[in-house]
Amino acid sequence: MGKLTAPAIVERALRIGDTEGLDAVTIRRLATDLGVTPMALYWHFKNKEQLLIGMADHLIANFAPEPADDRPWQQRLRELVEGLVRVLRAHPCARTVLEQVDQEDVPSYLTVWNEALGLTHAAGFADEECCLISKYLLHSAISIADVPVHFRPGHTDEEIAEIVRVKRLGLESLPADAYPYLVRMAGPMVDCPPSLYDSFGVDLILSGIETLAARRS
Repeated sequence: MGKLTAPAIVERALRIGDTEGLDAVTIRRLATDLGVTPMALYWHFKNKEQLLIGMADHLIANFAPEPADDRPWQQRLRELVEGLVRVLRAHPCARTVLEQVDQEDVPSYLTVWNEALGLTHAAGFADEECCLISKYLLHSAISIADVPVHFRPGHTDEEIAEIVRVKRLGLESLPADAYPYLVRMAGPMVDCPPSLYDSFGVDLILSGIETLAARRS
């Protein structure tokens, strides 16, 4: 292969993490897959902790907030959250990666976090409130991107249909007198379109922030 680069290493690490889980991501495994010696990887990442930071940075670097402009803060904040959900949802291992690093060590995460702080400040919140809202907001985006409604790569359409059918039947089989709404709503509970799940989740989070902001004005 050509010259080994840090982006090539983290991209391969993310592919392994997505398909086999993060425990399968080791320096030795990466070296084997990339056709190099472990020492060649240590030149870029001295240990797995640094590799995880590199993976986290690469994940979020695929989303760059738009430069500040004259659009309302509500529109820019929505764009921030939707963009973060979109890039993280492309990698099933994203949440696990972000949970295993100190997010303050991830430059691209700091960029998004700083943008969230600036937008909530523009909405009229006090500094302490901006800090809390930005944390809730970013962690909510990470959680939305990780929900089971998004089936992992490797499942065929037939397998997904069977998973949904079994889950739906499980809820429909509950005692209706004890769980009337779970039984009634079994279909949409287990078969919510991913796009609806994401958009409704973002709406729910942002509407709360907008309501609080309106009380400040």
